[in-house]
Amino acid sequence: MTKRRNTRRRFLAASSATAIAAMAGCTDVLSDDSDDDDENGENGENGDDENGENGENGDEYESPELAVETEYNSREEFRQPGEQLNDFETGDDWEILEGEAEIDDEYSFDGDQSLRLMAEDEGNAVVATQLDEAMDMEDLDVSMAVQTTTPFNIALEIQLRDIYGGYASYSLREVSYGNDNVSWFRICPGFFDESTTPVEQDAIDEVRIIVHNTGDEAEVWVDDLRTHEKPDQGYVILCWDDGFEDFYEPAGPIHDEYDVTAVQAAVRQWTRDQREGIMTIDQLLERQEAGDQIVAHGTHTEWTDLDDAELEDAISTDKNWAVNNELEGGHYLVFPHNDFDDRVLDIATDYYYAGGFNQSGSPNLTGVHGFDPLVMPRTIGHDLDIAMDCVDIAAQHRQCTVLNFHEFDLDNTMDEDDYEELVQYIDETDGVEAIDFDDLWLMRREGH
Repeated sequence: MTKRRNTRRRFLAASSATAIAAMAGCTDVLSDDSDDDDENGENGENGDDENGENGENGDEYESPELAVETEYNSREEFRQPGEQLNDFETGDDWEILEGEAEIDDEYSFDGDQSLRLMAEDEGNAVVATQLDEAMDMEDLDVSMAVQTTTPFNIALEIQLRDIYGGYASYSLREVSYGNDNVSWFRICPGFFDESTTPVEQDAIDEVRIIVHNTGDEAEVWVDDLRTHEKPDQGYVILCWDDGFEDFYEPAGPIHDEYDVTAVQAAVRQWTRDQREGIMTIDQLLERQEAGDQIVAHGTHTEWTDLDDAELEDAISTDKNWAVNNELEGGHYLVFPHNDFDDRVLDIATDYYYAGGFNQSGSPNLTGVHGFDPLVMPRTIGHDLDIAMDCVDIAAQHRQCTVLNFHEFDLDNTMDEDDYEELVQYIDETDGVEAIDFDDLWLMRREGH
């Protein structure tokens, strides 16, 4: 199933009503602290209610007006969504199954301590905790806060196990975030694998955290394990990078034919300088008018190589360009070369609300209500079968897959015929919808 920009109001209203009704325990976060005398609140005649000034229309969650600077730090504002499952405040909850683990009171995301996992020589680190009683997790995703000094040789997995020994694995396949400036980020990993006998999601009694290590050593801290209500269906974002003309033609007409929304992350200098093979600003705006979303891709260099002044200048200049050219997706950012660290995030949050990415060649999905706003995952769109698997997973597990493309002649992008087949597959698959970052960011804020 697909959607276009002219159906956005229908989508926003439906998702707002569904999420607010479903999120047991989250209404206290969404409501204000005032004591209203009637069920309509202080502004009852306008239909306002305790969930925000704009009530049933969900306007509280609309993206802010496009401006150079953000109104708030999205990573701080929405750092602890959902309901806490484990706070890691005692080591007695966790059993070491592989590698090493210890309580660390020097580093914590929340509270006084976290759990440090370590492994060597391509070995894994695995810890497990038993729930007090079997839990129905059929309609829940799981997230946790992590930080690591070894980002480039690990994958992270949260494994849910049922009372019969069956399991489902939810995995962040690769970590792009980090070098010497390591800090906390939240993952809400998508489904990746399960036991031969399908897991009984209504009878989960054990959670395992697994650090997959392909290097000489692995070091990861974990904290603040949380659960999140799933949406009613799955979602796909077709995310193109660099502004190549292939997005305008032939990809654009494919989007139009199947009535599907896609996203283009344009490089300011390449567009401004009319680099050969790159879309002009008029072409970008034409695709925006047709229903695609244009977001920022930043100065196309390694941002972690820039000093603070250079980085601030690059990010602010890029955002100014998006605002001045009325690029409606200017709230969102794709880090150039997927290159970012804690310092980059600190500056980027002054100008952008959401983006990323941690990128992988294998299925690398996310839950819609628990991801770090600026550290989302995505999957390279180089292979049709893998991309279709991602769509199937998104539909079956009600999660979101972000698929990445560049130019049809490049190895990291499937060819034109396969791309059209993929778009048609999305259109014909029940339980999944093509959206843009406005839609995903709306759901993330609603799910807090």
